[in-house]
Amino acid sequence: MSRAESLYAASLAGPFVIAGPCVLEAPDMVLSVARELAGMSGRLNLPVVFKSSFDKANRTSLDSFRGPGMEEGLKLLARVKAETGLPVLTDIHLPEQAAPVAEVADVLQIPAFLCRQTDLLAAAARTGRIVNVKKGQFLAPWDMSNAVGKLRGSGCESIWLTERGAGFGYNNLVVDMRSIPVMGGFGVPVVFDATHSVQLPGGQGGCSGGQREFVPVLAKAAVAAGARGVFMEVHPDPDHALCDGPNSLPLDRLEPLLRHLQAIWSLDDPS
Repeated sequence: MSRAESLYAASLAGPFVIAGPCVLEAPDMVLSVARELAGMSGRLNLPVVFKSSFDKANRTSLDSFRGPGMEEGLKLLARVKAETGLPVLTDIHLPEQAAPVAEVADVLQIPAFLCRQTDLLAAAARTGRIVNVKKGQFLAPWDMSNAVGKLRGSGCESIWLTERGAGFGYNNLVVDMRSIPVMGGFGVPVVFDATHSVQLPGGQGGCSGGQREFVPVLAKAAVAAGARGVFMEVHPDPDHALCDGPNSLPLDRLEPLLRHLQAIWSLDDPS
């Protein structure tokens, strides 16, 4: 069984977490965060997937930091896997990125704004990796059945769907927790993106804002609503992060929150 197959089986059987800095920054910081996450995974006996992007193609401003690019980014993600043993997840934006990224990543993530892009979904499906599709801010949860259909029709059965909030007026998002059981009805694990759900898109003019103080309450509500996984961007110093700092959770607040989430998950554990 491949690492991706083992990870997907674990996600069907119990809770898991996706965490890491929004974008790949300095290698020393990235590896330090990954080691911290690996330690938490061991202490909590909780599967953790390391997440970070080599390129953030959807940025508010042309001047925003995008990341190191695919070649250097994949080298760094490969180091994360080799040095920590964590599976890794990263975004793709173009169909031609799917195959080379799948040589390193265990999970290919389809960004929310691209969740309807048929060629991108089909290319990701053909890699044999888990495909995590973020629900577009503009879609009803039941419309994600079409993304699932495209993936399955292209040969992919290892699918995660992620709720990350819906557009609510200008520069704001709101989460309808009903979307979690709705998407779960498609027979796939549902992930809740607790940090992007508190984002204020474009809310600072040249960049997005965020309300990270609401991450814990939304994460706990989503787990109670049936989310199998929780996605959180974390950073050792969010106020100085190069991307998505306002909605990122400080790394030192992650483990206490995960313990709370485990307590809620345990309420639904038949064992």
